[in-house]
Amino acid sequence: MTLDITPLENVGVEVHGFDISQPIDQDTEATLIALWDEHGILLFRGQDVTPERQIAFSRIFGPLESHPIKATTSQEYPELFMLASNPEQERYLTASYHGQPMVSRLDWHMDLHYTGKPNRGALLHAVVCAEEDGLTGFGDLALAWDALDAETQALLEQIEVTYAFSMQRRHMRYVDLEGYEPGPYSPRRPADINYPNFPEIAYPAVVTHPVTGRRVLEICEQFLERIVTPHKAGLSNDEAVELLERLVAHTRKPEFHYFHRWEQGDMVLWDNWRAMHCATGTRPGVKRVIHRTTIAGDATLGRVVDD
Repeated sequence: MTLDITPLENVGVEVHGFDISQPIDQDTEATLIALWDEHGILLFRGQDVTPERQIAFSRIFGPLESHPIKATTSQEYPELFMLASNPEQERYLTASYHGQPMVSRLDWHMDLHYTGKPNRGALLHAVVCAEEDGLTGFGDLALAWDALDAETQALLEQIEVTYAFSMQRRHMRYVDLEGYEPGPYSPRRPADINYPNFPEIAYPAVVTHPVTGRRVLEICEQFLERIVTPHKAGLSNDEAVELLERLVAHTRKPEFHYFHRWEQGDMVLWDNWRAMHCATGTRPGVKRVIHRTTIAGDATLGRVVDD
């Protein structure tokens, strides 16, 4: 295959000339890996995707891992995680935003960030697309780091930040809660969705990507909790809070974002060690099916907070 790319809006690239239904030789595999490492977010359109092809394609980028919740995985293809609208489950995933009920809306986050060992990346494939809403946003935190001034970068080199898993969005300190009302069936404890209780995890505020060496701003709003011992970096507690508020606002700038409106046959691959993502959600009753494969991470980037 002869591959070509065009930039997406702001971040990431669309890959042209690729056909998942055709044999993929070693040179093409090497090119795909190099594009992923360079750009972090890759879009492929018009693909004839089957579960077997999605799984085989995803393995080009590393070993796959299964989702821990068995109910969300395919019995035939355990590597496949199925995001599908389900009237029985919708009520647990519904909240109100400025008076409008929305299902499965997610703030900016990095997968498994709350464990200290995020997965390397993931691939989403649109099977049934929402007729309205249902966008997935991607944000490039390497570019967000590059755009910081030198003084802020030097300060962040001295800082650790923590993430604390929470089921209730209203308890997350740095997400935008304006107009938000939790749904009456919103889970209140991790055990409600068969998750364990996760300890608080600390990360350097800037992380060196284990593969590419790129510097990545390790700030995303979901589960963000605090700066560890801010006085060691010359900050008061109030200044520490203000710094995190400023950094979250920085990561929300549109120039670091690409929002994808799904069409059938689309695939998006992103580097979870570099890019955060979010979901705009859909209104109740909207049909949507997305298949996901997850590329395992072999690097521990955070640590359990024990002080």
